[in-house]
Amino acid sequence: MHLLLAASWLDPIVNVLSSAVMLINKPINNLGWSLVILAALIRVFFWPLNTAQFKAFLGMQKIAPQLKALQAKYKDDKQRLQQETMALYKVHRVNPFAGCWPMLVQYPVIISVYYVVMNHKTLFANQSWLWIGSAITQGTAAPAILGAPIFAASLALPDLVLILLYAFSMYLSVRYVSMPATDPQQAQTQRMMAVISPVLLGFMGWKYHWPSAMVLYWFSYNAFTMGQQFYLLRRYHQPLALIDSEHVITQESQAAVSPKDGAAKASPSGNGVAKSGPAKSARGTRSKRKNKRGA
Repeated sequence: MHLLLAASWLDPIVNVLSSAVMLINKPINNLGWSLVILAALIRVFFWPLNTAQFKAFLGMQKIAPQLKALQAKYKDDKQRLQQETMALYKVHRVNPFAGCWPMLVQYPVIISVYYVVMNHKTLFANQSWLWIGSAITQGTAAPAILGAPIFAASLALPDLVLILLYAFSMYLSVRYVSMPATDPQQAQTQRMMAVISPVLLGFMGWKYHWPSAMVLYWFSYNAFTMGQQFYLLRRYHQPLALIDSEHVITQESQAAVSPKDGAAKASPSGNGVAKSGPAKSARGTRSKRKNKRGA
């Protein structure tokens, strides 16, 4: 019943995605690779929304220390706390809900792939991708663990290897490429979610025998998401290390994001001093010395 209700209001999205998959599949002639390309195209389409979401989270994390100070100062006066919090949001032009709606817009697209696969299950049953449907499973019973095939015979059947890869990509995404924590407690929660989320997803995929085509799309989408997230971290946050999920974002540790240029360049030490500042200052000092000598 729930699946039918979901399919009814998702029908327009499902139809568009189905047409897109079939259109991509004409020159590719492989539904597996068509799903990978579709995931990349959807990620590119939602790039502006994801960038806006990232900047919204970044803005909230920058004022997190001030929010905590307000909560401590007005802990006994809820009305005053609300007023001061809204004033803080207004001063820094931060919207606490701006980071949520981009994900809500994309969520129906993500789950619609399930119905795309189910509507074309016959086609996916005759398609393979990399090891899926390979010689390992041709003409023989596919090895399985408690009823779940380790290697799928087609994209319409579950594949344990692909489920494990998807779960592992979720771990990497949450643990290393998510927004950096603002305090040790949040960092600890982030580390716990990095383990709980992949385990839960892996268990559900194994228990409900998700078609490998659907898992392949989600795995590809997650891989492209990590790529974009890493790019945004390097551009707007510039963590201390190549992968740094626990570096605290504060106004003291990093320059605030400018509305004009999008971000200020942080120094390698993470102290928030722009790279161009010291260089310009040094050039200015040398220029003054030369002028004095010439005089």
